[in-house]
Amino acid sequence: MTIPNLLETRNLEKEYVLKKKSLFGGEADTLKAVNGVSLSVQEGETLGIVGESGCGKSTFARLISRLITPTAGKVIFDQQDLTALPKEKIRTIRKDIQMIFQDPYASLDPRKRILAILTEPLAIHGIGTPAERKEQALEMLEKVGLQKDYANRYPHEFSGGQCQRINIARALMLRPRLVICDEPVSALDVSIQAQVLNLLLDLQDEFQLTYIFISHDLNVVRYFCDRIAVMYMGAVVEEGVAEEIYTYPQHAYTKKLLAAIPQQINKSPA
Repeated sequence: MTIPNLLETRNLEKEYVLKKKSLFGGEADTLKAVNGVSLSVQEGETLGIVGESGCGKSTFARLISRLITPTAGKVIFDQQDLTALPKEKIRTIRKDIQMIFQDPYASLDPRKRILAILTEPLAIHGIGTPAERKEQALEMLEKVGLQKDYANRYPHEFSGGQCQRINIARALMLRPRLVICDEPVSALDVSIQAQVLNLLLDLQDEFQLTYIFISHDLNVVRYFCDRIAVMYMGAVVEEGVAEEIYTYPQHAYTKKLLAAIPQQINKSPA
């Protein structure tokens, strides 16, 4: 039985207009941050997007979630073309597509208690009563390994790893089908990274999640992902099963990325 694609992008592009070369006119330069990317993600799969900073990984993530509008191409989610939907319908789709961002502190409103942060998505989408939202928030805190009484605290009272667990909890409050993880462990200590990655794997099994995992750390992606797409200058230059990409890289850029991994880390991906 073939597992259906939950997400598919077709020739996706994002172009930015830069400043004009001269005060006296002339055409402005353009930058293609994402250049014709066509990828698919099956239900329950984890697709890793790897590449150096500035290659277009995060822009690609924001295009998928429709935080920004593509210049060209299509984003097909659950057989719906998100690029053709009006704004009011995109809002309803967004509860099925959530993001976990890189900076655990900047992603949380410092003026709000954790309970308000977690229940806010439910309130925005009109889900449940205040009492039911609170109950769901407290249950989610426990699922990400935090105590219920943390709900009355503020973000500054937590470590980076704890804040990222709160971000994960918030992303899962709406029971999404797709979670985009944009460098979710790169800002954390190495000792905490493995804990957060294992938590994400456990939650994937419990909630039947599909992940897009964006990272510059090839070692982390090898450990965490089923398939890998390598991005270079806004385009995907190589795609395949994670272990095959690492064992038999085909593109010269992929080979350079793998060669840059310290030998002792490359031998011990976990």
